[in-house]
Amino acid sequence: MKFYLGTHEPGWLTRSSVPLFISRRRFDRLPARRSTCDWAVDSGGFTEISMYGEWRTTPRDYARDVALASERVGPPDFVSIQDWMCEPHMLRRTGKTVAQHQDLSVRSYLELASIDPSIPWMPVVQGWSLSDYVACVSKYYKAGVDLAQFPVVGVGSVCRRQGPDGVAVVRAMSGLGLRVHAFGFKKTGLPSVCDVIASSDSMAWSLAGRHDPDPTHRHASCANCFEYAMRWRDSVIDACATPRRRVSARTRCS
Repeated sequence: MKFYLGTHEPGWLTRSSVPLFISRRRFDRLPARRSTCDWAVDSGGFTEISMYGEWRTTPRDYARDVALASERVGPPDFVSIQDWMCEPHMLRRTGKTVAQHQDLSVRSYLELASIDPSIPWMPVVQGWSLSDYVACVSKYYKAGVDLAQFPVVGVGSVCRRQGPDGVAVVRAMSGLGLRVHAFGFKKTGLPSVCDVIASSDSMAWSLAGRHDPDPTHRHASCANCFEYAMRWRDSVIDACATPRRRVSARTRCS
């Protein structure tokens, strides 16, 4: 299981030795040097759809931005498609149904793959109930996309559901033969799925750093603190480690 530390500080790409998860919305702050670590791209869709109720970034603009970022800092492990989240408040924001969000997510993969097939696009399975996710997998297959052949497939709308329901969804998707990337899974739910997924990500450390900063640090908030983030990542990896095999946060966990 490979854990990507989410960060709103793209400059960390040139100082980190652990995998980072960078939003496309932060590409304007990418460093001018090559990355020192593995990295992957978050589409920034949760923010964009929350703000506008739709995608305003066109697929061609998104593909162009990813291609330019890859040239600048090095190729990412994978790039999330412009999927449509299925949390109830997101459905209210868009005025669409779960099925419509799934159709739009499948269409996003197909369109992005046709625009630039050299980019490692990651399909994302969306839904809310377990049957929704199974239906979404079927929609990909009906569109000619064999998800079992991908290095990683995202499972969305689970980052705030790390109890039994979210865990059941993630494990079920893995049971279908998918190499799952569990969006936003961290200490609460990750120990229950880390044995069956390919990867996960989270930047929950930033909120924790704002409300519970390290008292030995000079700054009042650790919401942007590299040291705090790395120590938080240590705790996530430790939560998933067995007594026989503990993984250092500063080695690549893959």
